[in-house]
Amino acid sequence: MTNPSLPACSGSTLGLLFRQVRDAMWARMEHELAAAGHELTFSQYITLKMLAGGSAGVTDLARHAELNPGAMTRLLDKLEAKGFVTRVADPVDRRALQIHLTPAGLSMWQDVNECGQRVRERAMAGMSDAEREQLTRLLEQVRDNLSLTGS
Repeated sequence: MTNPSLPACSGSTLGLLFRQVRDAMWARMEHELAAAGHELTFSQYITLKMLAGGSAGVTDLARHAELNPGAMTRLLDKLEAKGFVTRVADPVDRRALQIHLTPAGLSMWQDVNECGQRVRERAMAGMSDAEREQLTRLLEQVRDNLSLTGS
């Protein structure tokens, strides 16, 4: 039921809806991960996802996961202790490290990614392919409209 005194999609309602969707996606993802026997934080998930695409430096990982470099180092310590990542000296800059997924980390990511696919499928249940594409395009447009780098 909508409140007739508010516009159909006021700014606060839109922001709240985005937050609710984000929170619901992660809650469902935590449920899927737990059912598969995995305990990952959102930041660990994002880090594994980024590393699945190839190696990365600590600074890039921290920026992507929206963590400070110190917090990212602690997160990497935990992932390394579990055997999911390894640190390798950067061949171009010996002071820097490149982070790689280990074979165990890649296997973990493949399993975790299946959990993510189930969550995404559940989120878009009942939508046609065209509706899914339209929703994705619209959300990308909102993100791009709000991006500080594009202004």
